[in-house]
Formats: sequence, structure tokens, C-alpha cells
Amino acid sequence: MAFHSGRVPGIKTILIHLLWCLVTFYAVYYMIGSICSGAFRLDTFDGLIPFEFNTEPSHSNPKYLVNLLSMELTYFTSGLLFAALLKRWVWDYAITVTLIHVALTSVVMEQFPLVWHWWLALGSGLIIMIFSGQLVTHFACPGSSDPTLDSS
Repeated sequence: MAFHSGRVPGIKTILIHLLWCLVTFYAVYYMIGSICSGAFRLDTFDGLIPFEFNTEPSHSNPKYLVNLLSMELTYFTSGLLFAALLKRWVWDYAITVTLIHVALTSVVMEQFPLVWHWWLALGSGLIIMIFSGQLVTHFACPGSSDPTLDSS
């Protein structure tokens, strides 16, 4: 496997893409969260919806369902948007945004999330984001393969 240094973006480009991905991720999260809150007829919209992990898991608890559905739909939609924005390395940005999200969740909620159902939802959302983004990138942008994997 050959490494083509001419096609690898610089740190400034990577940071700009990461910033765009973070803004996209949280904008989508709040939009989907507000739509789900309205659809489930919650009395209030919680501004901490991306960071909430202490909600009691139950299929009869509408707040839990809103949080879960918002997370999964956000990860799916963000994967598609990351593919349109980046055109390659969607998996790398998806993992990085998720790690930043975990760190921000810990800071905002002032505790590290130890709830298994939140980690399960986060992990499945990450897998959905990677697969949806990579599939769109693979089929819609066939010339944008990862240059570090090109063989010479």
C-alpha cells in the first residue's frame, strides 16, 4: 500500500471539516429532536436532548422514545450529510464526532455516562452513521476512494 502525500488534506482542512461536521451533527440533532418532541406531544422541549442519558428506558416513556429516536435518526441523517460534505473518510469523522459528543455529554451532564442502554444506542447509531455515509460515498462518488488505501 502506498501513501500519496499529495492527496492527504492538511490539518487546517481537517479541522474545518471537523467543525462543519460538528455543526451539522448538532443542528440535525436539535431539528430531529424538536420534530420528535412534537410528534410525541411532549409538553416541553428539552434543550439538553443530545446529552440526556439518564431517562428511564421504557417503551411507554415518551421522553425516552424521543431521545432514542432522535439519536438514531440524527446518526443516520448525519452519515448522509457527512458523505455529501466530505466525499471520503466519513468513517473517520463519524468516530471523531462521536468521541467529541461523548466528551461534551460528560461535561454538560457533569458525569460520565455509565448507562448501558445509552451506550448501546450510541454504538448502533455510530454503525448506522458509518454505513450510511460510506455507502453513499461509495456509490455516489466513485472517484473519491481513500488515497492511503490505493495500491501502487
